[in-house]
Amino acid sequence: MKRVAVVMGSDSDLKTMQGAVDMLKKLEIPFSVRVISAHRTPDAAREFAASAAGEGYGAIICGAGKAAHLAGAFAANTILPVIGVPIKSSTLDGLDALLSTVQMPSGMPVATVAIDGSSNAALLAAQMIALSDEALAGRIAELRRAQTEKVLARDAEIRAQFE
Repeated sequence: MKRVAVVMGSDSDLKTMQGAVDMLKKLEIPFSVRVISAHRTPDAAREFAASAAGEGYGAIICGAGKAAHLAGAFAANTILPVIGVPIKSSTLDGLDALLSTVQMPSGMPVATVAIDGSSNAALLAAQMIALSDEALAGRIAELRRAQTEKVLARDAEIRAQFE
């Protein structure tokens, strides 16, 4: 199975990126977690991104706040899918990170999830990898079924309160 890289620009982003780690664990996807800064360690960012496909990765999740150039820096150096997680870390409530992540130039795509949406980033990476992994596709389908059952159960509880 392909691995997923969870990369953050600073160790202060770990709290937000924990959602991706938890989801990857739940879906039994091998992963690694790294702190690599697009600005403070640009050579390391370039090297990791350029070698990721050869190292067995199938997708890269990049979480960063403020200027949030990490996902773009990775996308510029790999053909793997890159998923950006804009992190709320400034007085602009993450809007700066969202715009920096989503507004990529033509030919340099970065899939972008909601501000602080690292769990969805992991799900998107899982869905990409599941295109060639039936067992993983089954685990994702089971997760969806469980989500549906949970909502239906809560609906029944709420309806019962008002009937």
